[in-house]
Amino acid sequence: MSPAVGRAAGKAAGKAAGQLRRTFSALSVANFRRFFIGQSISLVGTWMQSVAQSWLVYSLTRSSTALGLVVAIQTLPVLLIGPYAGVIADRTDKRRLTVVLQTMMGVQALVLGILTVVHVVKFWEICLLALALGLNNTFENPARQSFVLEMVGSDNLRNAVSLNSTMVNAARAVGPAVAGLTIAVAGAGVCFLINAVSFAAVVYSLTSMDKVALHRSPPAGRKKGQLRDGFRYVAHEPTLGVTLLMMGLVGALAYEFQVSLPVVAKQTFHGGPETYGFLTAAMGAGAVLGGLFTATRGKTGLRPLSIAALMFGVAVLLASVSPVLALAYGAMALVGWGSVSFMATGNSTLQLNSDPSMRGRVMALWAVAFLGSTPVGGPLIGWVISATNARIGLGVGGVSALIASAFGFAVARRLRAARTRRAAAEGLGSPPAPVELSLAPTEAL
Repeated sequence: MSPAVGRAAGKAAGKAAGQLRRTFSALSVANFRRFFIGQSISLVGTWMQSVAQSWLVYSLTRSSTALGLVVAIQTLPVLLIGPYAGVIADRTDKRRLTVVLQTMMGVQALVLGILTVVHVVKFWEICLLALALGLNNTFENPARQSFVLEMVGSDNLRNAVSLNSTMVNAARAVGPAVAGLTIAVAGAGVCFLINAVSFAAVVYSLTSMDKVALHRSPPAGRKKGQLRDGFRYVAHEPTLGVTLLMMGLVGALAYEFQVSLPVVAKQTFHGGPETYGFLTAAMGAGAVLGGLFTATRGKTGLRPLSIAALMFGVAVLLASVSPVLALAYGAMALVGWGSVSFMATGNSTLQLNSDPSMRGRVMALWAVAFLGSTPVGGPLIGWVISATNARIGLGVGGVSALIASAFGFAVARRLRAARTRRAAAEGLGSPPAPVELSLAPTEAL
């Protein structure tokens, strides 16, 4: 090997190593690495429960409307009290609150598993337990989301959010496939029991952290008007408000896969639980690749978010028209890529552009937009599917993402134009390019 070739090879290897370090930089933080491993184990069980619950409901009722109803019940607490949950997250120790709520979710999975295994579970019991899980999720989500910053600090936040989204979707690739096979062999109840046990991993990861190394945000303290302050803060920050509106539209109509995919598997492709599991797993596999790409090269702001929404909408529309199952698997992989890109970009845009004292409330509103919109979108998509078919239900979601994308692009242009006029009026000439990762709320577009 000539010296020139050796230098070129060394340079290429160094570049690859540097890119690999950037992709996984947040994992250099010991507390986040511990959390990442524990959450990875727990999320496999969570996706198993999600698939098993949808299949159990559809098996008991044979109704897409019932599927939508259960999903709506599970997410209704987010819609009704989600913003207040953000106030609680800002007031309390986020790690301790997450430990308590994760433990309670494990108990919920255990009860549902026992009822199902002994073959006495009723539809109303599934609804009641779904409501209990929804209450836990309402308070756990903003605490856990805003706790990520305390684990890694602002420099590693975008990478940590992207890796977290990748982890969620890696679990989506494994959990549903395992769930489909488990349901076929042992029944849905075993999936619930496995999920109950899996919560021990994330609880242990949280309780065993090095507390001194955490970047703790000081509690906001109790005072009147904190909930109102959160709404007012978001309303006066265009980047935050528009991001939440986009998430609300897409969350309501495009993320209703628990409603649409069981019907796609059963009616469109005449499959069983394994078909449903593999459709969801294909989405998760694509999301893993998309999450790693976003972790390495992703940006934050309205324009990157609008691009991600455009990609997501096109992918969902492709899935809705796939004529055969093999093409549907491929299309769902693209849906997963677009999904994680949209979610990770929106999440990090909100966190990096929020004041630390408001971050819990902002992330609670993110949960309201994503999950709290489901009580409206879930039954609506279920009704659309029952009136037409599952392909139309998926197509409605794809169109909603395209509308959100167009809205985001329009607002981003207006904000950029306003900043240009302001700079010209101040005699500053052309403004510099936006700082995508600044903590200043008005910087990232």
